[in-house]
Amino acid sequence: MSLDATVWAWKKQFTQVKGGPSPALKKLVLLSMADRADEQHCCYPSTGRLAEDCQINKKTLFKILEELISDGVIFDTGERKGRTKQVIVYRLIGVQGREQTVPTLEHLEDESLDTQGLNSETVPILEQYQHFPERVPTFPLNSTNIGTRNLSKNLSVESKNKNTWLCLNKLRDELAQADPDCKPEEIIKATWFNRELSAFEKFNADKNLCDELMIYHFADSLLRNKAKYDKSQKTEKSKSSSTSPNKLSEKQIGLFAQRLSKHPEFSSRFAEPGEGYEQLAARIAVKLSDPVQAKAWEGYLKQVGLDTPLGAAA
Repeated sequence: MSLDATVWAWKKQFTQVKGGPSPALKKLVLLSMADRADEQHCCYPSTGRLAEDCQINKKTLFKILEELISDGVIFDTGERKGRTKQVIVYRLIGVQGREQTVPTLEHLEDESLDTQGLNSETVPILEQYQHFPERVPTFPLNSTNIGTRNLSKNLSVESKNKNTWLCLNKLRDELAQADPDCKPEEIIKATWFNRELSAFEKFNADKNLCDELMIYHFADSLLRNKAKYDKSQKTEKSKSSSTSPNKLSEKQIGLFAQRLSKHPEFSSRFAEPGEGYEQLAARIAVKLSDPVQAKAWEGYLKQVGLDTPLGAAA
């Protein structure tokens, strides 16, 4: 805990930004960070802990942190703490420690060591000025008095155990909060999920965002892209429905026409007098191009190699 940082935070004044959080919330977050500052005026509370202490949701907290950085009140030092080195270390800008104040000079009255003695004039006089610099008690760098709330036992479970920024449980929560009607599990198990994850990580590789911000932005990205994929699937279904499922391909028509022309039962039934195999095959091919006629001959087609049912004729 830093008294200098806390006093500094109390003195900060904020103005209301249109569409932004209230000045009171910004000061509350800043006070919470100051409460965790060390001698160098740095702090590294997890966003989960800050949100819990200030009783605000993480989306509001992220906006406040961004505004505090824009206001020049805090900045990201680039250092990371915690077991997985994911917790951002912020520095409070402008805190003046008591050890940085100007030393006070106190004037002393003239006096001797023995004012009652007969030879008081000969007794040495104390210094007229004495130097009394104010100082702040210091602790060893490994002392638990410095940043005690930043000890690993007080960090979030994610900061202790995760090897990656992505926590699927938190992602599910973010998706559900962003769109109550969506089904997070369907999105996570979608065939395009890993593709979007890879693209998102490459896009944000140099942005140095904390885990919570990464998950927050990734959830929004997934919801946007889900709409895109849903639209694409509807288009594909529309195209497939517009094409008759009963129609044989040109290759199938030629093949089955040749086979049916030589099929004993079929040729004896449908061949005209004096008609050869080639003529019969040509006439059969014309008939098979009609889905209704192809469906009518489906029994014969299965006998000559058709392995996919044609379904109901349109």
